[in-house]
Amino acid sequence: MRQRSFIVVAIAVAVLIIGAVAVYAYDKTRDDVIAKGVKAGGVDLSGMHPSEARDTLNRQLAAALKKPVIVKYGDDKFRLGARRAKISVDVDRMVNEALDRSREGNMLTRTTRAITGGSVHANIPVELSYSKKAVNDFAEGVGRIVDQDARDASISFAGGQVVKVDSQNGRKVDTGQLDRRIEGDLTEATSDHKVQAPVEVVKAKVTTSELAQKYPRVIAVNRGAFQLTLYDHLKVVRTYPIAVGQVGLETPAGRYNIQDKQVNPSWHVPNSAWAGSLAGQVIPPGPSNPLQARWMGIYNGAGIHGTTDVGSLGSAASHGCIRMAIPDVVDLFDRVEVGDPVFIS
Repeated sequence: MRQRSFIVVAIAVAVLIIGAVAVYAYDKTRDDVIAKGVKAGGVDLSGMHPSEARDTLNRQLAAALKKPVIVKYGDDKFRLGARRAKISVDVDRMVNEALDRSREGNMLTRTTRAITGGSVHANIPVELSYSKKAVNDFAEGVGRIVDQDARDASISFAGGQVVKVDSQNGRKVDTGQLDRRIEGDLTEATSDHKVQAPVEVVKAKVTTSELAQKYPRVIAVNRGAFQLTLYDHLKVVRTYPIAVGQVGLETPAGRYNIQDKQVNPSWHVPNSAWAGSLAGQVIPPGPSNPLQARWMGIYNGAGIHGTTDVGSLGSAASHGCIRMAIPDVVDLFDRVEVGDPVFIS
């Protein structure tokens, strides 16, 4: 009886040993086989050997990840290639990690899982590297091309009159957000690698509708027509006949501002040949002073003033100043302020 029990135990032990050896041998045959359910970057590697897994990942994953990223804005397209972005996909590391996950557990659990068709359910993350500096430089380059400064509304002088120059909104690429969008596409194999540039509207500081408020008073001098026109909030309110500088002493063209205002001004005679013996003198208000009633200085000794020589109006007769009839210059003087723009053409 005792001998029979020993034989039974011996047989059982032998069976266990044989089974263990068989399990071990089977498990060893699967050392380089990726378990069912193991994916890498979303690519199913179930049952593959390392070389096959590497080929599969290079074909289905790495090739897709190395496609150029195309940034679009309107009709413009900007291309960031894999070489410039320094994209590298570490397929070997992903395959090694897939094998490591396949070998988790002990040989009995692994063998049982393989025989019964069980799965590991693991998805190895993409092992990808790229140059953040290259992406940032690319995004800033897109910005330099797409960005456009806003243009404030302004006024200019053309055809003898003041004209409005409309405002125009600008645009600016949000390079930080563009960076993030590009990086998101670089690391996503299923992405189409097409990115819309995030562009913000830059508002003009002065819009066309605000222009009249910014320029409540403007003086426009048309030398050829011998006219001075006053604009109130960019609407013509008065036009006056004037005299301008004679040949060789022309009234200077350009944009100026009223620099000072004086009632019954003294005349500081320039040290010029045309002034003769009066050069350098100061002539007080009175009949011998050509600057009658009012003075509005605009540029380097030139200005707008009244005159008793009304016969000179409508001609080029002054030494550079703008002459007006006395009632007209008094009227204009009371309507304008220091700093108001003066256009002379």
